[in-house]
Amino acid sequence: MAMNKKVADVQEALKGVENNMTFMLGGFGLCGIPEKAIEELVRIGISGVTCISNNAGVDDFGLGLLLQNHQIKKMISSYVGENDEFERQMLSGELEVDLIPQGSLAERCRAGGAGIPAFFTPAGYGTEVGEGKEVRDFNGKPHILESALTADFAFVKAWKGDTAGNLIYKATARNFNPLMAMAGKITVAEVEELVPAGELDPNHIHTPGIFVQRIFQGTNYEKRIEQRTVRQKA
Repeated sequence: MAMNKKVADVQEALKGVENNMTFMLGGFGLCGIPEKAIEELVRIGISGVTCISNNAGVDDFGLGLLLQNHQIKKMISSYVGENDEFERQMLSGELEVDLIPQGSLAERCRAGGAGIPAFFTPAGYGTEVGEGKEVRDFNGKPHILESALTADFAFVKAWKGDTAGNLIYKATARNFNPLMAMAGKITVAEVEELVPAGELDPNHIHTPGIFVQRIFQGTNYEKRIEQRTVRQKA
């Protein structure tokens, strides 16, 4: 019989969260971000945290809400260009920032989940990204050593999940979520639809439940669009 990972709500899902922890947060732009977990982190006033996330939200949504409250000490990210408050805090020295090439960030999360401590990549060689890092040549091309990333908690958002923690992501939300789900000491999944174990087609599951410790069903997802672009009427 499958283990039941279901918790009642986001409050129960975030039990054990403390100041100064490291969190991973899935999503790409504002797509597939763990909206309810972020809202709860804002509500409980957690502080001094390190956030590993491809993006930093926008000024009034997503991780931007935590930045507004100065709850984040350090951001480990790739693309952060949509957040004015992030820029202000970074330039003023209020926020420590580690900018990483997007592919390297993805692989560092995946490596953390796979138990691989480090790997060599050509991305970033000869730039500030590679400063102070070990360099080795492979096939005549220099590569830098990058370390894996893990977190105290990984917060991910899926379209559908079951009580055993198996997850299915939808479209672009299948980005950093599967990688980060593997790399959290405690992985919390929020889903739009939660079904009993056994109802999901095993061939469609993206994250096996073995990686998920807690799962809950969220409601009223805003799913905001970062930059809305529409075609002009003919």
